[in-house]
Amino acid sequence: MSDTKTFLITGVSTGLGRALARAALAAGHRVMGTVRTPADARAFEALAGDAHARILDVTDHDAVDTVVDETERDLGPVDVLVANAGYGHDGLFEESSMDDLRRQFEVNVYGTVAVIKAVLPHMRERRSGHIIAVTSMGGLITMPGLSFYHGSKFAVEGILETLGKEVADFGIHVTAVEPGSFRTDWSGRSMIRAPRVIADYDALFEPLRARRIHGSGTQPGDPDKAATAVLRIVAADQPPTRLLLGNDALRLVQAGRDAFERDMLAWAELSASTDFDDVSRPA
Repeated sequence: MSDTKTFLITGVSTGLGRALARAALAAGHRVMGTVRTPADARAFEALAGDAHARILDVTDHDAVDTVVDETERDLGPVDVLVANAGYGHDGLFEESSMDDLRRQFEVNVYGTVAVIKAVLPHMRERRSGHIIAVTSMGGLITMPGLSFYHGSKFAVEGILETLGKEVADFGIHVTAVEPGSFRTDWSGRSMIRAPRVIADYDALFEPLRARRIHGSGTQPGDPDKAATAVLRIVAADQPPTRLLLGNDALRLVQAGRDAFERDMLAWAELSASTDFDDVSRPA
């Protein structure tokens, strides 16, 4: 088919990455998917369609470069990159260690950036391509107990938005995909939980952690529908800079924006008072 694309998707063993890979394969695209184990690689390559797998830890930046080079050589130019690999850290700020923070950023931020940096020179040479990173509604809003996770996703959001402005003249699109709560393993096996040690936080945090644990598998978002939505923006001539997925994401992000606007307007006079007095202001 003439509109067949080559996708490189990190983290296709489960969840949104797996759903997107299946949808792309069903649509006739070629998919190179990265996984963590040989068993996952065999299972992925057994899927119907033009499925290829490579074992990859996105924190191994030399291996990232190798996988991208192999994909370009063996499958052809990468038309669409989906940087999806990542995990969640569930833990209060005061109870989480610096090693927890470092690991969260190594995977969610540095790993995502490493994959993008490996693909970008090829896309820039061809003056085409679509870079997609799965961030989260948690890259735009916050909830107690997820400070390190939110920090990593906020960082990726800022990097992507800036990158999109830098590469727009090269015909390269950049999109942050921001899922809400989807029926994946994010709050199950894909989440690391810090031990509880400070009783002062029990009343705030214990109900939240319990809801995340017991809610795993009953989230409102459908990964297959999310995959269909992502394929729709891949086919668009002018894809969005950001794509929220799920009614909960729409509701919570809008509430967060409204709260920010209320604060901004309430303190606008103080904000405006900090310029030099001789700076002219618009009428």
